[in-house]
Amino acid sequence: MSATELNYAAVPTQLTFDDSVFPCIVVNNNNASTVEEAVAFIRANKPELETKLRSAGAVLFRGFPINSAETFDTFSAGFDYDNFTYQESLSNAVRINFTERVFTANEAPKDVEIYLHHEMAQTPISPSKLFFFCKSAAEEGGATPLCRSDKLFSALKQFDSQLADDFEQKGLKYTTYMPAADDATSGQGRSWKSTLSVQNKEEAHSKLTELGYKWEWLEDGSLKAITPVLPAVVTLENGVQVFYNQLIAAYMGWKGVRENPSVAITFGDGSAIPKAGLDKIVELSKEFTFDLAWQDGDVALVDNEMAMHGRRPFTGERKRQVLVALTAANA
Repeated sequence: MSATELNYAAVPTQLTFDDSVFPCIVVNNNNASTVEEAVAFIRANKPELETKLRSAGAVLFRGFPINSAETFDTFSAGFDYDNFTYQESLSNAVRINFTERVFTANEAPKDVEIYLHHEMAQTPISPSKLFFFCKSAAEEGGATPLCRSDKLFSALKQFDSQLADDFEQKGLKYTTYMPAADDATSGQGRSWKSTLSVQNKEEAHSKLTELGYKWEWLEDGSLKAITPVLPAVVTLENGVQVFYNQLIAAYMGWKGVRENPSVAITFGDGSAIPKAGLDKIVELSKEFTFDLAWQDGDVALVDNEMAMHGRRPFTGERKRQVLVALTAANA
């Protein structure tokens, strides 16, 4: 086997579709013993890897010499994609930076499930691709579920074509609450100053106006923000339609939304999304979801348009540490 030859692997829980295996798994062919050799391997195979990524939605790299935030930074930078830093994002998740482009995936407590979502799809600015790196796997649990959003939307169209059309034509609006100060105990605990990268309310008003938000200041100093109309469905360049949104995460994980979805998510015209429809979407998603059971050193490259991701709860004394790097929309 040559130093640049791709070596694919299979696991019993992989999902098989007509056009691809999900996720695609690439294992080290034992010729990459340093991060520099791994980067050379990536660059030599980048066209084929990108083809696999677009068809499969996610590529897992296993057995490569990645063991730190710094080596992960170097490995992910080897794809030569433009950076999308955490500071410039509108994510309301609390995270910790390790390098300029590498940070923790989420700081929510280990018993909190993070439900399926496209990264930052509830904001007007979202990344194109996501790199995840498992620095240390949990003792038990802690898998990252990955869901094929194109297959999910196809199934929704077959189940209820009118509901699917409503999502496509009307889009969505999200209502989020940004606390006055960072709250690491919450999956959505990033303060409005941190989320908007501002220092005061005047700067916040300017940023929100620029992005098309409507907002309201609450008595406790927190901020209620309503997005402009954002897509629920995106058509890719190859004509494939994907269910690109935060519906499952909002419905299942945001406080009070399962009881009354309209407090956080509505169609773009402000009308209510049928609760039965949201329940069905959650049910359908299970058919197209693969649980990535992490091994130390794993790196996953996820197409943020093709695949949703989340985080299963975990237990044990060993600290689960999954880091992330994001790429810009033109990547």
